[in-house]
Parts: sequence; C-alpha cells; structure tokens
Amino acid sequence: MNPLPEILPITPFTQPLNDEVALPGSKSLTNRALLLAAMSGTPVTLTGALFSDDTRLMANALRTLGCAVEADEDALTLRVSHQAGLFQHAEPVELFVGLAGTAARFLTAFCAAAPRGVYRIDGVEQMRHRPMAGLIGALRELGADVRCTGEEGFFPVEIHARGLQGGSIELDASASSQLLSALLMVAPQAASTVDVQLVGSVRWTFVEMTRRLMVEFGGQIAPAVDGHFRIEPHAYRPPEVHPIEPDATAASYWQALILVVGGSIRLPNLRQPGQGLQGDAAFAEVVQRVWTRPSGELLEENFKEISDTFLTLAALSPLLDGPTRITGIAHTRHQETDRVAGAAAELRRLGQDVVEEEDTLTITPRPLKLDQVIETYGDHRFAMSFAILGCHDLRRDGLPWLSIHHPEVCAKTFPHFFELLESVRQKSSAG
Repeated sequence: MNPLPEILPITPFTQPLNDEVALPGSKSLTNRALLLAAMSGTPVTLTGALFSDDTRLMANALRTLGCAVEADEDALTLRVSHQAGLFQHAEPVELFVGLAGTAARFLTAFCAAAPRGVYRIDGVEQMRHRPMAGLIGALRELGADVRCTGEEGFFPVEIHARGLQGGSIELDASASSQLLSALLMVAPQAASTVDVQLVGSVRWTFVEMTRRLMVEFGGQIAPAVDGHFRIEPHAYRPPEVHPIEPDATAASYWQALILVVGGSIRLPNLRQPGQGLQGDAAFAEVVQRVWTRPSGELLEENFKEISDTFLTLAALSPLLDGPTRITGIAHTRHQETDRVAGAAAELRRLGQDVVEEEDTLTITPRPLKLDQVIETYGDHRFAMSFAILGCHDLRRDGLPWLSIHHPEVCAKTFPHFFELLESVRQKSSAG
C-alpha cells in the first residue's frame, strides 16, 4: 500500500456505484476478543480479525505481558495461546497504547486483575486526556492498587497488581461505555462475587456487545437488571475458533456513499440490524429514513447508541434536502478529539449553517464552498466521513473540490480505506 500524501484530494464519482466491498473486521470485537482469549486457558484463533493500529497495539501489549499472539494478516487470523506465561515478569512492565481507547481501558483492568507485577501504561498526549476515572475508581474499590502518575483520573497509570477481591461497587460509565466493558470482562477473575451498579447513562449497545461476547467465550453473565450486574468468579471456556464480524461502523461510509453517488453496493457477511453483536448496524436504518424523509422536512436522529456513526451523517448533511438535527452525542466530545466541535468547525468551513449545542448539532444546508481542506484532528472518523462527501461531483466535471488533511489517520481502524475508495470509484467509471 503506497503512503498517502499529507493532503489528499478526493476525486468525485461520475457514475453510480455497482460493486462489492469486503469490510475489515470490527475493531471493537477484535480487541474485546483478544482480551477474552488472553483470559482463557486454551488457545483461541480469531478469524476475520482486524489488522489496524489499535488492534496491533492490543496484540503487542498482550505479547509483552507474556502470552503468544500469532498473526497472519493475509489470512486475517490471530491466534492467542500460552496464556500461562502471562504476568511472570520480575521487573516492571511498560505498555504503550497510543490513542487506542479500547486497549487503554481493557489493559488497565486486565493488569489490575493480575496476581502480581508492576505495570506502567501510557499513550500519546491525546490519550492522556481521555476519561479513565470511573474505571480507576471501580478497580480500586475492588482492591486494586492503581496509581495515576500524572493527573488523577487519567493516563499514565502504574498498577501494583495483587488481584481483585470482589465486592459491590457503583460505576459511572457515562464518559465511555468502555469503562464498564473493561470491568465486566475482568470481573470473573476476582476472588469473590462482583456486583456492579451502574449510575448515570451508558451506551447499552456496546455494553450488550461485551456481555454477549463474554457468553460466546464461555462466560457466565446475565443481562443487567435495573442497571445492575452480578458476576460470580469463573473461568472462560472459549471455542477453538471465533469469527469476528465485519465492522458495522466501517459499513456506514459505504452505505452513505450510496446516498452521495447513487447505485448499489454489496457488503458481504455484514449483519443486519439486530442480527449481530454490533449496535452500529442500525445506521442502515438511518439511511433508510434519509431516503424516505419528505422533501424539506427536518431529519432528526438520536445517535446516543450508535455515536461512532454520527459523523457519517453529519458529513453528508450538506447534500440533503432540508435541515438535519443530530442528538445524543455529548460524550463524543471526549473521544479521539471533541467530535461535536470538530464537526461544527469543518461543516462551517464548507459554508454550512451549523448550530452547536452540548449534545446536539443542527445543520442547515447552504451552497458548498469549493477547494476546502478538511482537518482530521488526528481522528480517523473525520477522514473517512468527509471523504464520502468529497465523492459528490460538485463541479460536475469529475475534478476534486475537497481534500483531506492527514488521511493516514485511517490506519487506526481501516488502513486501506482510501485505496479501496479509489478502486470502487475506478470500477464505477469503467461501467
């Protein structure tokens, strides 16, 4: 794969789609499955796994901690084994998680549940500003020694492992559902029952993804009752082979591309809403509502449960016939960047009328400005979402009118996105 330029012009489509796109595996599922496999006593092979910056960081950390993770990128498989080698280091272990929120939260909980050892976990500067306090507090209540060596409640952390005792705790995971997911996955490792009472709101689609995946790996965890989970100590007993679903969030870009350029596209093995583990599959229903909305009427969508896809709709809103109101997105201000403020800034750069509130964006279409460079803020979802908008043939001459700054950020979850987008465009032009 050729390196991408710092500023990448997006060549518009001049013909409708008629192609098939093989989606990468889900990042959320790959990193969860890697952690669950590491906590299992037998080898596990993950098929259809994602190979990206985030999953490589997770796999490398598990190797550093002592288990084997064999990768075959051509076959899209990861095999986790030699789990007995975990946590055997006499010296402190240094782990680097970059900007991978899943790896950061999951590894913090995993090391806190370890029987012994000292573990120092850090990431890039942006990761040091992502919320960790709820998880750190909960782990401490369960008996873990977790020390924040910088600002309290944030990375970097130093963990002096002595296992988890168990007990009853309250957890506020409103800042990120990953805080709760991390705790749930390691809870069976505790010495006694863990009772978790959720306080505040949470994105239940991701929590339920975690719980159901735990069950698929032989875990024993019932659905929450009034926000309460009860987890007894037990061992994971996974299948020898576990398939990873195609990434439903990545699918949103191609589903949006149909709205932008017309035609049809096939996404093999993508689960329909309600059929798989990923809540973001529901973006397909958003697309359907865009198609059927009466001309000129307000389109209002609550993205609380599928907020990783809100930028996909926001970026194409200038092309819609009528205003778009996107709600349920306040927590995305604390992700790779402040996604609400960033979306507002980039849409205004393109000449759009944007009203930004804490939890909401309202976009009223205005004529698009030509020759704009979209800032990505180190966030992969800005790059991919606005690239789809750039596929619109605004000049009606097939020439680029929009460019992406630092397109390489897609390596976080979809390394070959732009290569694939250009391939699909060329096939559409060839008829």
